[in-house]
Amino acid sequence: MMRSKPYSRSSVRRALLLNLSVILFLFSGCSLSTAPTYIKEGLDKAIQDICKKEYSMDVKVTLSGSTLWVYLPVEDMLAKSDKPEKYLEKFIIDDNKVDFKEGLLKLDYMIKSIPENEKTQEYKYNKAVLDKINNVWKALRRVLFSMERSKEGNEPKFLCLVTADIKNGFETKEISYYQDLKKVSYEFISWTEYQHRVIEQSEVSSTIMGDMEGKHMDYKDISMEEFIAFQIKHRIKLKFQKPEVGKDIDIDKEILKIAAYTIRTYDIKNFTGLELNNLVTNNRIVLNRAALWARPIE
Repeated sequence: MMRSKPYSRSSVRRALLLNLSVILFLFSGCSLSTAPTYIKEGLDKAIQDICKKEYSMDVKVTLSGSTLWVYLPVEDMLAKSDKPEKYLEKFIIDDNKVDFKEGLLKLDYMIKSIPENEKTQEYKYNKAVLDKINNVWKALRRVLFSMERSKEGNEPKFLCLVTADIKNGFETKEISYYQDLKKVSYEFISWTEYQHRVIEQSEVSSTIMGDMEGKHMDYKDISMEEFIAFQIKHRIKLKFQKPEVGKDIDIDKEILKIAAYTIRTYDIKNFTGLELNNLVTNNRIVLNRAALWARPIE
């Protein structure tokens, strides 16, 4: 796989804000039926049928373990913005690796403060494509919020919406934790917090071109450990790429806050320790579970 173009990541973030506004609008004023309409074994067909019959869209839906994948093929996903967004670049991220294995969460990062540089976000989502993405979310909400419940937990744990520009060989992924989707719908968490929890990834590859069925995809079951690692990496990007902090901030302290907050949020039972490695300063921070829980998050 080739790496995505620089503008792509910012385009995804902007589109996510628009997507979320539609999701929240849908949730407001909608009540949930107590009678189950859909079963786990029929989720793929139900979502595909709604997208086809009501929105004239062909999507590929795959349930892999506890991860529900939706593949949406489109053309010309991005368009040049009439009013490009400007922002200040204050940091450069040369490395951002997060690994969570056998209870140990390890972060290796190389983040440098640089002279402020004005950047321009020139691309946005094509409105027709954005409408299709929003229609997929409508179908997902309709099915997932009306499916049967059981003590075994039939609900998917993770949702992954892949929007693939099969004309230009570019795709975006939005990975979310289903419980987070429910929490934002009932205002247990804020829209901004939900945005930080949804993982955004993008790729450019010739294998995407012409792929209506999503045959190039690896429909794997995402584990909670992988999701935590993805989310921390995502939060670090949000913190330093379009900076949420000043250039003189203590980078190690901010990274530690991100890791601690994420681990505590999901209360990971098999978490045993945290290791932070600043590859710029060679500073290393190691905390066990008890020390992390005892440490205040400012």
